[in-house]
Parts: sequence; C-alpha cells; structure tokens
Amino acid sequence: MTVTVHPAPALAGSPVLPPDKSIAHRAAIFAALASGVSEIVGFSEAEDPQSTLSCLRQLGVEMEERDGSLFITGRGPGGLRTPEAPLDCGNSGTTMRLLAGVLAGLPFESVLTGDASLSGRPMERIAAPLREMGADISLTDGHAPITIRGRELTPITYRLPVASAQVKSAVLLAGLSARGETTVVETEPSRDHTERMLGLDAIDFDGERHVSIEGGREIRARLRVVPKDVSAASFFLVAGALAEDGVIEMSGVGLNPSRTALIDVLGAMGAKITTMHERDYAGEPLANLRVEASGGLVGVEIGGAIIPNLIDEIPVLAVTAAHASGQTVIRDAAELRVKETDRIAVTAEFLRAMGATIEERSDGLVIQGGTPLRGAEVHARGDHRIAMAAAIAALSASGATTIHGAEAASVSFPGFWDALDAVAGKGTVSMDGA
Repeated sequence: MTVTVHPAPALAGSPVLPPDKSIAHRAAIFAALASGVSEIVGFSEAEDPQSTLSCLRQLGVEMEERDGSLFITGRGPGGLRTPEAPLDCGNSGTTMRLLAGVLAGLPFESVLTGDASLSGRPMERIAAPLREMGADISLTDGHAPITIRGRELTPITYRLPVASAQVKSAVLLAGLSARGETTVVETEPSRDHTERMLGLDAIDFDGERHVSIEGGREIRARLRVVPKDVSAASFFLVAGALAEDGVIEMSGVGLNPSRTALIDVLGAMGAKITTMHERDYAGEPLANLRVEASGGLVGVEIGGAIIPNLIDEIPVLAVTAAHASGQTVIRDAAELRVKETDRIAVTAEFLRAMGATIEERSDGLVIQGGTPLRGAEVHARGDHRIAMAAAIAALSASGATTIHGAEAASVSFPGFWDALDAVAGKGTVSMDGA
C-alpha cells in the first residue's frame, strides 16, 4: 500500500490509540498458563499480538471474544499440547522469544517460524540462556526457524549481556518449568511488564537489578485491562510538538517508567507535554497526555542506560531532531540494527531523502537540525515504525511525501492512517491500494 501525506501546519484532536502490545502479548501468554478463565479488556488487534493468539490456539488454548473482552481458558502448568504444525509468529519477535521460554520446559517438540523479517533477527540471545538451563534448542544459522525439544530444566542465575525485556522474559518463563529459583540480573534496566504482571520480586543491589521466579509458581486467572500504547502515542507527541499550531490529547496511556524516556527527552528538547489524571491499574501506571505546538526545540545528546527505555521511539525522535536547532547525537543504540529492519540505516535513508543532514554511525545517528524538510518518495522497508515516523516527518515538510509499504503500520497500529488524517484534517492522508 502506498500512502501520500500532505503538509499540515495545524493539528488538533484526540487520536484513538491501540492497546499496548507489550502488555497484550504477556496478558495472553500468562492467561494461557493460568488455571481458569482470564478476561482481557482492550486486547490489541495489531498483527503482532494476534500472532501470539494464533500460536496459543495451536497449543490448545481456547479463547473467545465477548462483549468487548477476550476470554482465555488457561491450561494450567504443563497443560499446553503438542502443536500439529510450526507455530507462525509472523513479524513478532516478542511472540517468538517469550514462547521459546515457555516451550523449552514442556515435554514435546515444537517449531517457531516467522516472516522473512523476523527470520533475519538474532535468536542466539535467547537460545544461549535456555541451553544453559538444559533446553534442547536448534536454530537456523542463528535465526528462526527454531526447533525446541522440551525437557526438564535447571534453574540458573543469568546476567543479561544486553538489556532486553524479551530475553529476560524468556528466561523467567522457562524458570516456571525449572526446579528451584531462576534469577535474571540486569546491569541496565529494560521493560518490566513481566515482573509487574506476575508479581515477581525485584531487588536492586550494587547497581544491578535481580529478578527471580520460583519453578512451579502458580499463575492465577484474572481480569487484566490493557492500557493504550505509549509507543503509539509517541508519534502524536512528536507531531503535536512540531506543529505550528494546535493541541493533541490522548487518554488512558500506559506510562510504565521503563517506557517513558521519550517523554523526558522531548521535554528536554523543549516540547510542551503535560501529564494529567495519573492513576494506577494492576501495577501499571496510566495517565492522559496533552501536547501542544512547541517551537524552539533544541538538540540533545542521549546514550547509555536511557536507550533501552526508548529504543523503539528512536526513528520518530530522529524526526524531532531534524527540526531542532543544533546537533542531536544518539549513541549506544546498535540494537536498532537488528530490529524489523536496520533502523539506523533506514531512518537515515528516509530523512536524507527529505533533506535532513544526518550521519549514520555504527551505534546511532548524528543529526544536524534546522534544515527544512521537503516532501519526497520514501519506503518503509517493511517496518511499521519507519512507516509512521516518515508520516510524522511529512506533516511538517514542504510538499507531499509518498510512503511505499505503508501497510506495515498495521503491525502495531492498525488505525494509524485514519487517526493521523483525523488530527491533521481530512484529506491530509490519501491511500492507494488500501
């Protein structure tokens, strides 16, 4: 699908955001492992969480949608059944990595596959700790398909070499099948949804964070409400800050502290963002967000421990940097090169096409801000976040921007193009081949 986005100097409205897919994945998997029926309110319709549901169905998990909720009947500890075919994770690395942890300790063979993009992403990072626990896992040149021959596991203490919530979660979920306590040690923080949602103890000691789970731990069936996705909100936060006029408001956004670094960075750049009606639900903080046309943004330098907290938002942060005065330096973000695309290279590609001055480095980007962007023809390269970041850049460019492969946005934000058109003014976004 090709989308053309026209400039829109004034933005206003309340875009409908998708549910948080990081939480949705985990809510579904934890419900499948529980005994009893769990209700999930606001489950995401995005492709990635739907891949998780598809895999769980193949593992014998029954579920139905009713009255706006998803009801999942858990199979209890060890209750998942042998799949009759490979488990297709689509484009979802979270699905593949978390399910690898679940399946490593179950007494049957399974195969995890994915699309071409997912099959190019590194999987040795989960295979290594799972093998250390005794799992029998075979990769294909370090990638999917992944063959798992489940067996009884041994608990370990595993120090993450790279901050990764997915690897942390895979090890902790494998720990459910081990006899004894499994501990993951983080030297840099990563998303903490797994430990919050499972009620796990986390201890900070000598600059490190230790998260532990006891083998055989009972997961209880329960009601879960999925907040709106702060990663999806990031596109509208940037759009609102870069606009010449207007206000955008978003309600019920999940503001887990391990996910909100972009808001802090945008604030440091001069963006006018207000957090309102803060509350907490089941251990996850929520709030309403308001952003208004900001002007006068300035460049920043970011790196180190903050990067895992905003790794997914770096493409749209680069758009902000292109408009800010001065230089923005983003470092310690080499992880971007093994996402759905090489996001360092592809972000540089589309911003250069639009006239930005941007230097690609091995672990990040250097952006000289202040050069007006112009409309251009760009390609999402199959990456949902690139498609949406390019669209935000297009709103403040001179002339129309054509984005090829725009359908990729549906991986995480199925209604993105309609939501963007609504806040920018009907007719700003036109779609060909939808």
